[in-house]
Amino acid sequence: MIDLVVIALIAAGLGAIVWAADKKHHKYGVLLPSAVAVVAAMLTWIITVAAGLSYNPGWTWVPWVASLVVGVVFATVVSIVLGRSRSTFDTARLTAILKH
Repeated sequence: MIDLVVIALIAAGLGAIVWAADKKHHKYGVLLPSAVAVVAAMLTWIITVAAGLSYNPGWTWVPWVASLVVGVVFATVVSIVLGRSRSTFDTARLTAILKH
């Protein structure tokens, strides 16, 4: 159980780093990449532990590394997609307002 808490805290921190590294982070909330990273990391942890990779000698690192990598990847993808789509939406909305 403590493993899940540690994974969640590390994933939240990595999600915050992804948010800070994104150039368009002002387009979406600060907690979004962290929340996505935590959810993805938790689901990956549950799947890898349920698959039996946690307690096999030599494989105990797989749930840790896989969870954190998947969390960072999902946070990065959400940041890129949401930043791009929000920029497009905001530009179209501002253009519509200025034309009015």
